[in-house]
Amino acid sequence: MPKFVIIGLGNFGFYLAKSLSEEGKEVIAVDHNKERVQRVQDFCSYAVAGDATDKSILESIGIKKEDAVIVSLGDSISASVLVTLYLKDLDIENIYVKIISEDHGRVLEKIGAREIIFPERDLAKKVAKTLSSPNLIDYLPLTEEYTVVEIAAPKEFIGKTLAELKLRNKFNISILAVRGLIPETITLNPGGTFTVKDSDILLVLGKPDDIDKIKG
Repeated sequence: MPKFVIIGLGNFGFYLAKSLSEEGKEVIAVDHNKERVQRVQDFCSYAVAGDATDKSILESIGIKKEDAVIVSLGDSISASVLVTLYLKDLDIENIYVKIISEDHGRVLEKIGAREIIFPERDLAKKVAKTLSSPNLIDYLPLTEEYTVVEIAAPKEFIGKTLAELKLRNKFNISILAVRGLIPETITLNPGGTFTVKDSDILLVLGKPDDIDKIKG
């Protein structure tokens, strides 16, 4: 089973290790700070106090090709670049790097990071979406064109079937699932006869501009 290797145990790395452990995943953690390593030990199968920019440290923890490695080294751009290069030397494919700027991310993508993580930017976008659309609960960008959002059912939808609403024709959006709160239910890929209730949460797929038309 693939492991999750977290390099850097600041706040982001710590909570990531804790959350992955709570999901039942095997976690290995590395940080140069012994106190940080001790703090995270309960959530890890293996925690190492060492400098990840020393290639021998990375080799010693037995990272395998199929493992996911998350690099979270704070403001040290040079360290994250060097560690990513070493991981590529070890033929690791699933490399995720926490970045501090767009340019930092561009560099890491060019040297082989599979995905960049920019928490401040992504959180700001999420907060902005929530503040500007009161019935928006959550959203997940899939591509530059399409996103999935979770929204409370607009009042105009209440009591109508999906066939009556004609969402695909009118707004070019699709309802992937409906989560009922009273009673608690989940309906995947609801059909045209599904009637929307005021306690329903809709999981909607579409382009952001199209989804904005129904969010109110």
